[in-house]
Amino acid sequence: MRIILIGAGKVGHILADRLTAEEHDVTIIDRSDEVIEKCQDSLDVMCVRGNGANAKTLVEAGVDRADVVIATTAGDETNMLSCLLAKRMGAKYTIARIRDPEFNESQMLLQNEMGIDAAINPERATALEISRLLRYPFAGSIESFARGQVEMVEFRAQKDDIITGIPMKELSSRVPNIPHVLYAMVERDGEVIIPGGDFFIEPGDKVFITGSMISITNYFRFLGRNSLKIRSVMVLGGGKITYYLARMIMPVGIHMTIFEIDPEKARSLSEQFPKADIIQGDGTDQDQLEEQGLNQMDAYISLSSRDEENLMTGMYAARQGVPKVIAKNTRTAYSDILNQLGLDSIVSPQSITCSTILRYVRAREHSKGTEIERLYRLADGKAEAIEFIARSGDSYIGTALKNLTIRPGNLVAVILHQGKVIVPFGNDHIEAGDHVVIISRESGIGDLNEVLYR
Repeated sequence: MRIILIGAGKVGHILADRLTAEEHDVTIIDRSDEVIEKCQDSLDVMCVRGNGANAKTLVEAGVDRADVVIATTAGDETNMLSCLLAKRMGAKYTIARIRDPEFNESQMLLQNEMGIDAAINPERATALEISRLLRYPFAGSIESFARGQVEMVEFRAQKDDIITGIPMKELSSRVPNIPHVLYAMVERDGEVIIPGGDFFIEPGDKVFITGSMISITNYFRFLGRNSLKIRSVMVLGGGKITYYLARMIMPVGIHMTIFEIDPEKARSLSEQFPKADIIQGDGTDQDQLEEQGLNQMDAYISLSSRDEENLMTGMYAARQGVPKVIAKNTRTAYSDILNQLGLDSIVSPQSITCSTILRYVRAREHSKGTEIERLYRLADGKAEAIEFIARSGDSYIGTALKNLTIRPGNLVAVILHQGKVIVPFGNDHIEAGDHVVIISRESGIGDLNEVLYR
């Protein structure tokens, strides 16, 4: 596809590298001579020096032939205006990075009025990832579909789990009270398996389950995996990620203690979150951490602007016995070091932003008939999860799944119908407008009709 990338900072450069690796035709627009020179030296891309919110610059970049325009400059207004111009000048699809919390309140209106097909907020997306890690501290990975209403959680089966050793077709009868989720995929010895009726889970398997947030929470409670209940969290840094995180987790009863060294930021947080403990001071000071009860916390999250501070305080919290430690890291070179030091829950706003944008791009690339909302790569690329939006008039509409042929190697994981999450059985059917999540062991599926047919 022809892709125009406006802004080649950290996120833009990583995106350009990954998009060219996937054989897209990428053109970069940036105002900096230094950035343009760096991109020309290290990336196989076309470069245009200029302002992405300038019509002349967009024409020079070939916006009228662009399949996707991605705006990731440091300015939200520039990104929104760039997308508006690009869409009106012929671009088929636009993606904007919008970071200001003020814009988040009216995001859908902005998208509709300014021709933005997808808006990415890195800090909010990072906070959402952290909230999932707090909810499922034992999980390996967590993906969400249908705008967060459907989740897929990966966990490793243990020998004492009640689900091991029982064929799938007998599980509900032999364990009648187990909450209903779908066993979407199992990875065993590097092989991805979509489980059938005779398949049974073995200890050590990586199991991927899908369902609503409530059903998955109840499922892990049934397995006894929720022994670590997060009730108190200490956070280093009072930036945008912390703001979004507080809005997500405090309403569900999690108490937050937040260290922020800047007096103005600390005061603002105190006004916005009166039930939180806001400590205006140096959160890297071990004496202060201990004074505020670090060793009594269920989780510690380091979100300062410096990776070194996040590393050091995260290691200290882990050694003090805090059960769950999450550290923000903006340098990919540090990831292996952090894992070796025992900090296995690492969040990177840049990586999360890039991954989210790539899902939209892959969805556009693979979409042939039925609209693809998002496409996720699972198990190191061995499988894909594809979220389709069902189209009226297709042959599968209104027909019970048991009366349809499902392409081998594919599974209908979830149907979202009018806001209701359905883990499908044979008698369930798909209606126009439903969000349908398909798990596939093959790549290149671009139409729901390729998976379901009469």
